[in-house]
Amino acid sequence: MRQWQLFFIELALIALATVFACVLRDNLEISATHLWALEPYLLLTLAIAIVVLPVLGTQRAVWQFSAIVDYLRILVATVTIVGGAVAFGFAFNRLDGVPRALPILQGLLMLSTLVGTRISWRLWRAIRERAVSAPAAKGDGDGCQAVLVIGLGRMTDLYLRAVAQLAPHRVRIAGLLGDRDSHVGRTVRGHSIVGTTERVAEALRVLEIHGVFVNRIVVATAFENLSTHAQDALLDIEKAADIELEFLVEQMGLSPRSGAAAAAAGAGANAREDKVFHIGHDDLAALKQRPYWRIRRALDVAGALSLLMVLSPVMLCVAILIAIDVGLPVVFWQQRPGLNGRPFKLYKFRTMAAAHKANGERTPDDERTSDIGRFLRRTRLDELPQLLSILTGEMSFIGPRPLLPVDQPAAFSARLLVRPGLTGWAQVVGGREISAADKAALDIWYILNASPALDLEIVTRTVSMVLFGEGVDVLAVRRAWRELQRAGVCTVKEPNIGGVIRQGSLPHERRDRGAALCALDRADPRAESLEDTRLFGG
Repeated sequence: MRQWQLFFIELALIALATVFACVLRDNLEISATHLWALEPYLLLTLAIAIVVLPVLGTQRAVWQFSAIVDYLRILVATVTIVGGAVAFGFAFNRLDGVPRALPILQGLLMLSTLVGTRISWRLWRAIRERAVSAPAAKGDGDGCQAVLVIGLGRMTDLYLRAVAQLAPHRVRIAGLLGDRDSHVGRTVRGHSIVGTTERVAEALRVLEIHGVFVNRIVVATAFENLSTHAQDALLDIEKAADIELEFLVEQMGLSPRSGAAAAAAGAGANAREDKVFHIGHDDLAALKQRPYWRIRRALDVAGALSLLMVLSPVMLCVAILIAIDVGLPVVFWQQRPGLNGRPFKLYKFRTMAAAHKANGERTPDDERTSDIGRFLRRTRLDELPQLLSILTGEMSFIGPRPLLPVDQPAAFSARLLVRPGLTGWAQVVGGREISAADKAALDIWYILNASPALDLEIVTRTVSMVLFGEGVDVLAVRRAWRELQRAGVCTVKEPNIGGVIRQGSLPHERRDRGAALCALDRADPRAESLEDTRLFGG
C-alpha cells in the first residue's frame, strides 16, 4: 500500500482505539452522551496525530519487515500524541467530559493496536511465504548439506531465517556454537546450541557420534571478534578436515578488509600515523567500560521521554509556524557520522525556504531564512526533533556535536567514540568560531573527563549560550590541548595540521593555534605563558 493509505489507516486505528478506550472505561457500555463529550478530545488527538505521524515516519516502514526500531517510533508517537492531546485538551476545556483514566487506556490501546497490526501482518505474510516456498523446495533433499553455524547474533538470526525461507530442504542446520558455556543446551529459532566455538572439534565429534556429518561451517560473525583460541581451532579444522569453512561477513561484502579497505590495510601503519589523536588500546577498553556511560544512557531515555511529553505542544506549535512560514515538510534530515562512525539521520525543524524558486532560479541563502527561522535557530528550537534520536540511542543529550561527513576527517575520528550530543563541551566553550582541530581537542578532552559535574556545567553553559549568545573560552581550549599532550593522546608532529583557528577577536589574523600548542615544549612555565599570549593574542 502507498504511504498515504497507511497514514489514513493509522489515523483510523487511533480513532478506534480512542473510542474503544471510552467504551472500556464505561464497562463496555456504549453511551451516546459520553461519546459526544469525547468528540473535542478525539479531534485534538487526530489533529496532533496528523503532525506527529509524518514527522516520525511511522507510515514509511514496510509492515512485513517491521522491527523493534519501528515499534519504538510508535511508542514515541503514542506518548507524544496522548501527551499533546491531554495538554491541549486541558488548556481548551480542562478535559471536560474526559475521564482521568481515559488517556492511559487510550495510550495502551493505541500502542497495542498500531504494533499489533504490524506483527499480525508479518505473521500472515510469513505463513503465506512458507506455504508458497515449501512445495517448490521439495525434491531437493538428495543434495542436503549439514551446516554448523558459528556465533550468536543478528547475522546468525538472518542466516537461519534465510535458510528457513529459501533452502529448507537443501540446508540442514546441524547445530550452533555459542560464545559461553551457559549458551549450551539452549536454542535459537528451534536449532540447538551444541557447544562453544573454542571447542568446535569436540562439537564435531559429538555430532558424528549421533550420525550427523558436517559438510560446512558457516561463521556468522566477524572473524576478528572471535577469541584467539576459537580462531586457531577453526583454522586447524580447515587444514585437517574435509569441511568447507565460510565466512558470512566476507561473502556479504561486510568485512572490514573487503574492497577499498583491503588496500588501506596494507598501509595500516602509515594510516595510524596520520591520526592527530590516538587513544591506546588499554585506555580505550577502560574508557568503554566506564559505568557512567550506562547511567548516562538511562538518564537520556528518561529525560527524552519526559521532555517529549512536556514539549509536545511546543513542537506542534513550531511545526505549524514552519508550515505557514516555509511550507511542508516541516522537518529535514542530514546524514552524519555517529557512534563509532556509523551514519545516522540528524533531524531538525526547517528554518529555510526551498533552495529554488518555481522558475528554477536559485534563491540566495540570506533570502531563504525568515525572522521565524532565525528565531528558531537562535533559541535552538529547531533541534527539538533530535529528542527522538536521543530516545532511539543514536544521540545523547551531551556529547560531541555530529558534523557533516566532509567536516569529520579521519584525523579526528577519536571524537566518535561516544554518541553525538544535543549539546557538547566544544559547542559551549568554542561555538562556531574555533577551528575543527580545536573542536576535536575539546570533544576528546570531554570524552576522557566526562562526569556528572562536567555534564552539569555543560547544561548550565548551554542555557547561558541560548540566552546570551556564544563565546570562546580561550583558557578551556588551551587546557584541552595541554592535557591531551601530557596524556599522550595528541600525536600531532607538524605545527600546521591544526588548521585555521578562531577569528572572532582577531578578524585580520589567521592563527594555527591548536596544533602548535600540541607540539610545544611545556617544560618552562614562563615560556608557556609567553607563548600562550603570543598565540592567543592576549
